[in-house]
Amino acid sequence: METLQHWIHETLKWGKLERFSNLSIFGAPLLLWLVGAVVAFIVFSALQFLKAFLKRRAKYFTRFSPVPGFEDLVAKLLGSTRNFVLGLLSITVACYLVVLPVEFLRLTRTITILSLLYQVIIWGNILIKFWLDDYASRKVEEDPGVATTVRFGSILAKLVFYAVVFLLALDNLGVDITTLVAGLGVGGIAVGLALQNILGDLFASLSIVLDKPFVIGDFIVVGKESGNIERIGLKTTRVKSLGGEQLVFSNSDLLQSRIQNYQRMVERRIAFKFGVLYETPYEKLSEIPAMVKAIIEGVKTARFDRAHFLAYGESSLDFEVVYYVLAPDFLSYANTQQEINLGLFKTLGDADIGFAYPTRTLYLANNVAIEGSST
Repeated sequence: METLQHWIHETLKWGKLERFSNLSIFGAPLLLWLVGAVVAFIVFSALQFLKAFLKRRAKYFTRFSPVPGFEDLVAKLLGSTRNFVLGLLSITVACYLVVLPVEFLRLTRTITILSLLYQVIIWGNILIKFWLDDYASRKVEEDPGVATTVRFGSILAKLVFYAVVFLLALDNLGVDITTLVAGLGVGGIAVGLALQNILGDLFASLSIVLDKPFVIGDFIVVGKESGNIERIGLKTTRVKSLGGEQLVFSNSDLLQSRIQNYQRMVERRIAFKFGVLYETPYEKLSEIPAMVKAIIEGVKTARFDRAHFLAYGESSLDFEVVYYVLAPDFLSYANTQQEINLGLFKTLGDADIGFAYPTRTLYLANNVAIEGSST
């Protein structure tokens, strides 16, 4: 430091400005502050040049990384680097090089560390999002439920990351974090007892993410309510009903309910009945199962299982048909059933087989029968 001051003094003397060598600010010569400002400017300029250079060379880094989009990641990290953080870092470096007063050095060091932690939070958010998005893009075809895992994983990773950065910030401010962590452990028990319901929903959310009874986009039925999963949050799950309104379920209540997840169906089993008139001749009656089979096998979205003359009804000869729709969604089922119904109507009509409808026969005292129909 004495050598630096001597050099400055001689330089000012050569420039006939030696009267400034005796001025001081906060116990340090003015000349030392000026040199510190020059050094800080040089360091800041060098950091800005390095930042711009790395931005231009971002494509070069992709050669060393098999991860797609690595170039964009580097560009985002460099673009999110705050100039005021680089400025504070430059000032701190200048303080160490020029050896300014200890009080000022301590102050700049604390402020710089806090600003660097703020910058680390920004970089951390970008890295977490990049890693989770990359993971989701690789796994989404194998497991559609990965979107739910990524959403919860993002929240959990950020909470842990913020907690670590917060503790580092407190440690640099002189707070004894060991005592703080111990106090939080005792206080956490009391908070946990007071927030049992909220924590129950939180752990239920974790259970949904890990066990995956349903994922975003699934069509579920819970009791009398049904709809598509819109969002799985830390406390509640949002479902868009068929009527268009949003249903909000508590996660813990939802897991305690019996859930029907129609999205997990590979095929939909359908059983339906129809009846024909009692007047149908035996020959035509025995041909009906084969007719039904031919109709269903002619529908591309259906797989025939069975068709049987099942029972004698009050006013009809009842048949039961079972088939499978080769898609789980309701629209495919409705279209398939419609095609089968139209085929039945045409085929039985062409065979002169009538569909039964409710009828009653009344016998009067004079033995004259009157046939009527009721609906």
